[in-house]
Amino acid sequence: MPASSTSPAPDDLLALDRQVCFALVTAARDVVALYREVLEPLGLTHPQYLVMLALWEESPQSVSSLGRRLSLEPATLSPLLRRLEAAGLLERKRNPEDERALAVELTTAGRELRQRALDVPPTIMARLGIAQDDLVAVRDTLLGLGRAARMGLVPA
Repeated sequence: MPASSTSPAPDDLLALDRQVCFALVTAARDVVALYREVLEPLGLTHPQYLVMLALWEESPQSVSSLGRRLSLEPATLSPLLRRLEAAGLLERKRNPEDERALAVELTTAGRELRQRALDVPPTIMARLGIAQDDLVAVRDTLLGLGRAARMGLVPA
């Protein structure tokens, strides 16, 4: 049977353009693409940028705390750290108090990169054409949505 080419009814709960998940995934893809262009001169991918943001806030920190902060599994975080270490931006060292724990610390080059990265947020805002207050409201809404989703994942 051929697919219908008519517009969905206004109350159609399964209309693609009315899905929160579709809006989130397409917006995320498009925004990350903007970041990709802005981060390229810094030599960072978007996931690497997120790691650096966390380390610019606190360095050194354990790999496990960094993974929790970024909501990344070790299998995802380890290759990111390896590449950033190869680029000379951080060092991974065994914690002398607990040989099982790895600590991640920025190098001088990693700390210096922060100064160049200060241009990233205003450049992104300018390219999006959205005022800072509006972006803060969007961010806060998304954080609330994430919290609500995590609460919904808890078995009743």
